[in-house]
Amino acid sequence: MNSRVLILSRYEPLGSSSRLREFSYIPWLTARGLSVDIQSLLPDSYVERLYSGGGRRAFDVLRSYTRRLGYLLTHRRPGVIWLEKELWPYVPASLEAALLSSVPYVLDVDDAVFHNYDQHRSALVKRFLGHKIDRLFRGAALVTAGNTYLARRALRAGAPWVETVPTVVDLNDYAGGPQNTSARDFTVGWVGSPPTQRHVQAMSGILSELLTGDGVRFITIGTRFKSRLFTGHEEQPWRRETEAHQLSQFDVGIMPLPDEPWERGKCGYKLIQYMAAGLPVVASPVGVNKEIVKHGENGFLADTRHEWRTALSALKNDVELRRRMGAAGRRAVQRQYSLQVTGPRVAAWLAEIAAARQ
Repeated sequence: MNSRVLILSRYEPLGSSSRLREFSYIPWLTARGLSVDIQSLLPDSYVERLYSGGGRRAFDVLRSYTRRLGYLLTHRRPGVIWLEKELWPYVPASLEAALLSSVPYVLDVDDAVFHNYDQHRSALVKRFLGHKIDRLFRGAALVTAGNTYLARRALRAGAPWVETVPTVVDLNDYAGGPQNTSARDFTVGWVGSPPTQRHVQAMSGILSELLTGDGVRFITIGTRFKSRLFTGHEEQPWRRETEAHQLSQFDVGIMPLPDEPWERGKCGYKLIQYMAAGLPVVASPVGVNKEIVKHGENGFLADTRHEWRTALSALKNDVELRRRMGAAGRRAVQRQYSLQVTGPRVAAWLAEIAAARQ
């Protein structure tokens, strides 16, 4: 048996999708007796520049594409490839399929990347790349999809084996348990990255109505707004080492989303983080949010302005409700949204595929 797994990630560890969807599983793979090699397409410097507003530099992207091609052409074939999303964005599926034809691959998707092509404003992109991800789905030995929206697309495309694997947390990183026990202080929080901070900005009107006054705060982690959204808004830098501790400042975690195709493919990771930290949540009823949030049990689903106002007001005024919902969320993470649950499963699937090739 060739027990070598080659992870072809989109990013290095600074990229959250690669860090959470692939790199977090390496200890589980090695414990299963698999050896792991990694070839990341885009370096941390690319992510840092993107988040700082520097944009993409064509030469750097081309160099990254060339580096991956050279790796695939010169390195020994593994027992199985674990591919994040695609080999190269905006490269035809025929080239990728040719390079992947001699090794079974597991295709991991945590975003609706197919909508980059089938809903592109360019008719040429739609024509030549609109079915790219579908073809990769069909050729995969296994598709690991971050939610049912993505899994259903893979099944419709003809993928022979599809498993839904949520983006999860390591329970060891989160203490859980009751948070703020003060009825006077109230902190609502959001964690994310600059590309998604627009979802918070769209909510700034209702948040400013509710989160002003003494003892009330709104904290965003990982955003880079030009100025505070309103009085009481505090912005904090994201740090991998302190993220779980930063979440412990919150009393409630929120995840507003518009009901649009790309957002329906999101995996709700920030909700899982909040719940792991023992926080109640308020989220838009979009995509997987409707599965993660049990309305009235571990948080609230809120669509309209009135529903957001009602949910946040209820949590603001009831410490016991926050405690009860936070505990229910923590239990849900322990049951189904942790590496301790998904790690052994994913490792077993990859080992099975590698063994079948011998």
